[in-house]
Amino acid sequence: MSLWFDTLNLFYICSYKMLSSSNKVLSFLESKHTITEELCLCISCFNRKMVLRACGFIIFRRLVGRIPPPGNIEYLLLQTSYGEHHWTPPKGHVDPGEDDLTTALRETKEEAGLGAEHLKVIKGFVQELHYEVRGKPKEVLYWLAELKDPGTAVTLSDEHQDYRWAQLEEACTLARYKDLQDTLRAAHRHLEACQDKQ
Repeated sequence: MSLWFDTLNLFYICSYKMLSSSNKVLSFLESKHTITEELCLCISCFNRKMVLRACGFIIFRRLVGRIPPPGNIEYLLLQTSYGEHHWTPPKGHVDPGEDDLTTALRETKEEAGLGAEHLKVIKGFVQELHYEVRGKPKEVLYWLAELKDPGTAVTLSDEHQDYRWAQLEEACTLARYKDLQDTLRAAHRHLEACQDKQ
């Protein structure tokens, strides 16, 4: 029982933190002669069903002198330095034991240099996306946050090569993927609704 528990725990941690793939874990266990056919099947099934989870923020700023809204709103998108160099809001994978909102704040700080002190989280908005990455299911949660000082500098990590502040239509063009475009539009509608209530 201890071997099963320890092995599955090792596999879970490695896969969840993206430090290793299931194939590497399986190869390691086979080399140590500590794996059975049943355990191999169990791990493979677990790997197929495990959903990758990431969290982040759709960050916007209001430009001074742009009247009326929503023409004064720009959204922050980061361009990855790997793969297809796609554009997304700051986001990242949830670490074991970490709650979703904490992940969103941590990843935003790591990827864009914007901490909780720079942001005002907008109440009543959270959007959940579901899609596949290399055949594996993934879900992403986005909160909405305003940059308190529109002039605050963005500081990129090595994961990104560029950033852009863009109004809604340009942001949707950069985003490319429909689910992210829909999320940006939903965020914009939410801000418009909040504006109407004021």
